[in-house]
Amino acid sequence: MSSSSPSKPRIIVGISGASGVIYGIQALKTLRELEFETHLVVSKSALVTLSQESPLKAAELFELADVHYANSDIGACIASGSFQTIGMLIAPCSIKTLSEVATGVTSSLLSRAADVVLKERRKLVLMVRETPLHAGHLESMLRVTNMGAIVTPPVPAFYTQPETIDDIVCQSIGRALDLFNVESGLVKRWTGNQPRRDKE
Repeated sequence: MSSSSPSKPRIIVGISGASGVIYGIQALKTLRELEFETHLVVSKSALVTLSQESPLKAAELFELADVHYANSDIGACIASGSFQTIGMLIAPCSIKTLSEVATGVTSSLLSRAADVVLKERRKLVLMVRETPLHAGHLESMLRVTNMGAIVTPPVPAFYTQPETIDDIVCQSIGRALDLFNVESGLVKRWTGNQPRRDKE
């Protein structure tokens, strides 16, 4: 696939081994509906998580993307800054992946692609899934933030009064896509307190 003049906006989606593979799945489904060209890389640990948390098989997950790469394929086009994208979303992002990005020691295509996005000054959004956090985790988050990434843990927005897990997941993914200036249609937005209409 040519890396010049893409006909649709391109985005890289990474799925690491943290709990919450459903976030990556929803991101891929939403981006497909929005007619984005998605480039997917999934860690080995994420496939283990997939088997524990989702009825989807690996092949079905890969089919949600336009292009899928093996995590060991360091020669893939997304490992080069010359491949044009609007950025990368890692959903969920494990502490291991966060740490690799924070140090620039990229041992896989997942962390290499993230590193490339940073060096090209594109958007890198990390949906970090871990709790509680020790000082090393927090230092890694601060480091990647100073490097230009956005750390956005998938924290539920209870003011939306979610009724299902899907409600919570969709709100979180919608807010993550907001960071790319992508209107997903998933977000229930806060409109402020409504003015009182009763007489004083």
